[in-house]
Amino acid sequence: MLDAPAVAQDETQSVTSVFPPLGDGTDVARWTVEIIEWFPHDPEAFTQGLEVAGGTMYESTGLWGESSLREVDPATGEVVARAGLADEFFGEGLTVVGDRILQLTWQSGTAFVYDRSSLEVVGEHAYEGEGWGLCLSSDALIMSDGSDRLARRDPETFTLLGTVTVTASGYDGRLDYLNELECVEGLVIANVWQTDHLLVIDPVSGRAVAAIDAGPLVDDVSRNASGDMDVLNGVAFDPDSATLWMTGKLWPRLYRVRIVEVR
Repeated sequence: MLDAPAVAQDETQSVTSVFPPLGDGTDVARWTVEIIEWFPHDPEAFTQGLEVAGGTMYESTGLWGESSLREVDPATGEVVARAGLADEFFGEGLTVVGDRILQLTWQSGTAFVYDRSSLEVVGEHAYEGEGWGLCLSSDALIMSDGSDRLARRDPETFTLLGTVTVTASGYDGRLDYLNELECVEGLVIANVWQTDHLLVIDPVSGRAVAAIDAGPLVDDVSRNASGDMDVLNGVAFDPDSATLWMTGKLWPRLYRVRIVEVR
């Protein structure tokens, strides 16, 4: 049985940034997560995208025949509203653009456009390749396709504006499997599929400026939950508290965390 949601510690300090300070060098900063509190999460939700906008949480879920777009009450885990995808679509990342929500699909080359208030489909965009993660950074969408590249797209037309390859100082290999994305303070947080880590990326240069070890979440959910769970996935910025919401595919817990330096 799961324990009741609990606050790890009081938040008394004034926080102005979700990130710890970055140094002036090119080294990749090493950060981790500190759990503030957790809440119930639908253990049947194969989380592909997570976002908070205007105090409301939106979640995209995947799997063939089970994909959906959801409005979720994070305090209870209750699904307030739900729009199901047709069986031939596998839901992926999502982001909010004004009064619309954009949701990617994995291998169908289709991004659905929803009315944010009703979750009704009001349009769609076609694209080449796979869809994994999506977020809005300033005046451009940032999109991942499971490779080591991030694409920039027009928020209105979804036109491809350019791509950048993600690199990290001191690492010569490909940084593949960039997955669910969250745009925060001019940077992009990217889940790295099948790992407990996320990269923090400059979307202009493609340089990874930090790596976040989310192992504490994996350890906590493994100790306190049972059943089949998949990998870490799903990150959303909470602008009211400068913290992050994080969860995983088929996880029964949704966490609110702060990012701290590795001590």
